[in-house]
Amino acid sequence: MGEDAVTSVGPPPPPPTMTDEERRELQEELVKVEDEVQTLTQVLAAKEKQLADIKRKLGITTLNELKQNISKTWQDVTTSSAYRRTSETLSQASLKATAAFSNVGSAISKKLEDVRKAQTFKSIEERVETLKTKISPSPSTTNPGNLDEGSLTTTESLLSQPEGSPTQETPMN
Repeated sequence: MGEDAVTSVGPPPPPPTMTDEERRELQEELVKVEDEVQTLTQVLAAKEKQLADIKRKLGITTLNELKQNISKTWQDVTTSSAYRRTSETLSQASLKATAAFSNVGSAISKKLEDVRKAQTFKSIEERVETLKTKISPSPSTTNPGNLDEGSLTTTESLLSQPEGSPTQETPMN
């Protein structure tokens, strides 16, 4: 018990030559020191228990302590010179990046405007419009308010006939 990790690694050095009296004194000192270590361990455990009781009575929880430690650590970090330098560098980089993106956006907008003004683009645009008008249905079939005369006379003739009388469109039985 109480062995130091450094002394337990590797083979132990050969014991120095000593007299029986020196060996007995060292053995007594060893026992005394081990007893002191055990007593101090017990005192420390009692003090830790006392500390926990006092904190419990004061309402100090482990979570509160953790929050305080994190807060203090964060404050220490943000006030450090390394953090300030890094923050300043990132701020400058952000400003430069914003300016660069703005310039790129302006250049792209200008280039797109140039493309739109180009004769080739206008020619394609006109062809698309022509194709669109050819594919789109005529206004008379989509809007009932725009009936031509032929459909108007047919509708009027249907409305003027009495119910149940045969029409040209209805086959007779």
